[in-house]
Amino acid sequence: MSHSNPNETQATRFAANEKRLINCSQVDVNQLMPLKYNWAWEHYQNGCANHWMPTEVPMTKDIETWRSDRMSDAERRVIMRNLGFFSTAESLVGNNLVLAIFKHVTNAECRQYLLRQAFEEAVHSHTFLYVVDSLGLNEGEVFNMYHEVPSIARKDAFETELTAEVLDPHFTTSTEEGAQTFLKNLIGYYLIMEGVFFYTGFVMMLSFHRRNLMTGIGEQFQYILRDETIHLNFGIDLINGIKAENPQLWTESFQHAMIDRVKQAVELELEYASDCLPTGILGLNHDLFRDYVQHIADRRLERIGLPMQYGSSNPFPWMSETMDLAKEKNFFETRVTEYQSAGSLSWD
Repeated sequence: MSHSNPNETQATRFAANEKRLINCSQVDVNQLMPLKYNWAWEHYQNGCANHWMPTEVPMTKDIETWRSDRMSDAERRVIMRNLGFFSTAESLVGNNLVLAIFKHVTNAECRQYLLRQAFEEAVHSHTFLYVVDSLGLNEGEVFNMYHEVPSIARKDAFETELTAEVLDPHFTTSTEEGAQTFLKNLIGYYLIMEGVFFYTGFVMMLSFHRRNLMTGIGEQFQYILRDETIHLNFGIDLINGIKAENPQLWTESFQHAMIDRVKQAVELELEYASDCLPTGILGLNHDLFRDYVQHIADRRLERIGLPMQYGSSNPFPWMSETMDLAKEKNFFETRVTEYQSAGSLSWD
């Protein structure tokens, strides 16, 4: 009868420094402790602290305003276009998380955050259903804009191509080409979709809120913006972490390709802004959005170590009061405490 060595179990245990963000075969991908990437766990805790549901936000005033003559056709167009874009975009992000990113991120604490983010994408999709239902909007019109409105269709096509690449049955991150494709997906969804494509919509929708119009929708967009800021920060940490662990991926040609991709996204976003606002309203117009989209694109590029391309200033300084582009905290100043569980994160 053999006797097991009491040290054998201990010998098979791993140290946190054996963990890797991608291509980690040595460590069980479900092994949460010991933590290595504390930033991922912090993002997870911050997300949990910000829990909210759309149905907690009253829509009575919005319904009254929508049914009244207080809003112009141009203003209604802005709201409809943004509901149409966001309702599809949030589900695209959720699909990409669950079907593509989760599979190839081989780290448990990052996966823990991805599960939280996937739930938040579901909450955001719920939000647009709740708004459409509350206002009695044409569901078919809103939820089919990604087919029927070219400026939305182009943005969505730009992103779905990335998911398709990663969902190829032969796709693997074990080759340099595959790992770069995965990084391109992360940059496309975190930096571009959530970091650029969402932000003109946030400006438009929060402009109504600043004028005390459609405040129920505005409040929900503030909560979505708060969530998206953490999504963006997590994505940037993940991208930078993969770069640090796999420096061979960050070639000069890949960097140029990512800069070009961000520049393409800026032009798509400006087409979308022009489509939403063919004439200026709410103190907003195409020229202001050009500066704004270029400004935030520069901020995103800087945060993954790429050079600024535009040098444009921020024409909407009030957005920085709502959400500080450079920091994870101090970006949300309204009813945060009501949505935080006891003993959790404070945003000041």
